[in-house]
Amino acid sequence: MMMARKLRKVRPTSPPDYLFIGALILLVLFGFVMLASASSDIAKFRFDDSYHYLKQQAVNGIGFGLAGLFLGAFLFYRRWERVALPLLGLTIILLILVFTPLGFSTKGSARWVDFGFIAFQPGELLKITFLVYLAAWISKNTKRGSSLSEGFLPLLVLMGGVGFLLLMQPSTTTAVVILISSIVVYFMAGARFRFLALLGFIGVMGLSFVIYSTPYRLQRVLTFLQPETVDVLEEGYHIDQALTAIGSGGLFGVGYGKSTTKLHYLPEPIGDSIFAVIAEELGFVGASVMLFLFFVLVLRGFMIARRVSDVFGRLLVLGFSSLIAIQVFINVGAVSGVLPLTGVPLPFVSFGGTALAVFLTMGGIIINVSRYRR
Repeated sequence: MMMARKLRKVRPTSPPDYLFIGALILLVLFGFVMLASASSDIAKFRFDDSYHYLKQQAVNGIGFGLAGLFLGAFLFYRRWERVALPLLGLTIILLILVFTPLGFSTKGSARWVDFGFIAFQPGELLKITFLVYLAAWISKNTKRGSSLSEGFLPLLVLMGGVGFLLLMQPSTTTAVVILISSIVVYFMAGARFRFLALLGFIGVMGLSFVIYSTPYRLQRVLTFLQPETVDVLEEGYHIDQALTAIGSGGLFGVGYGKSTTKLHYLPEPIGDSIFAVIAEELGFVGASVMLFLFFVLVLRGFMIARRVSDVFGRLLVLGFSSLIAIQVFINVGAVSGVLPLTGVPLPFVSFGGTALAVFLTMGGIIINVSRYRR
């Protein structure tokens, strides 16, 4: 009761970070416009409706996302700390439900749960609930960053548990994104270097085992390491088409809506490969503008975190900002041939209602935290 009264007395000390808000709005608008171009032909071919995917994104992504954005922006962020454990527990239950009759598979991965009136990906929800819990857990005892028994071992067990559920779907890249962003939070909480190194080593060894034990993952890595030895009509087809699209764009692009590789050549033009469509249609300049908006968004997030006085708010914003940056890097790097191909969508841009709603909710929470800067 005392904590509830204390939370109600807190008033914002600063205006919201308008640069962060501006970058967020521009990225959402940019993503919606580019999805309209990337999805129109494939939607017409599959559903005889050029706006099929766009309408789904508007309702499931922007609709629920705006609700999450306003909830995050106007709800005092410290209240998330009080519900961190129940939220994580609920998400873990949803991850388990993926393997029951309520779950269903797409493209060989059991990542969805369907309640009839709504279907979503619990793995995307985990990105926000895990980081909320991690920030709350560390902030309650800042010594957890440097303690073996109170910090490292419990964190290792928790990350191993949720990582196992994600790998069983399989959703390897979601596990990797959450792992890396969690390590960033753990590091900023004052974790000892040997704990960080051990956590990274365990993560790399676990990922290596997963890759070598599943042929399609191993093939992706081999395609990346030895591109000259693969058949561009088989294993190397996806990356070859992506690089062709990026190269065709040149400096200024072929023009909005005029991509040719998205017409049944480039796999996943509305999902993981949408950056290639952007680079082809808008060129190096257009793609650079989008990446600059991401840079501003993440940089402002880090600056907000630096100026927040309490540990929970600082770690929360650091976690969210790091996750966005990591996911952008992995997506763009994979499509550009810098990293092996993955299934990571481009935040705010790729088709996917759950992902967009989650990222907008993160953005709303960061906006709220920015109102309590020093």
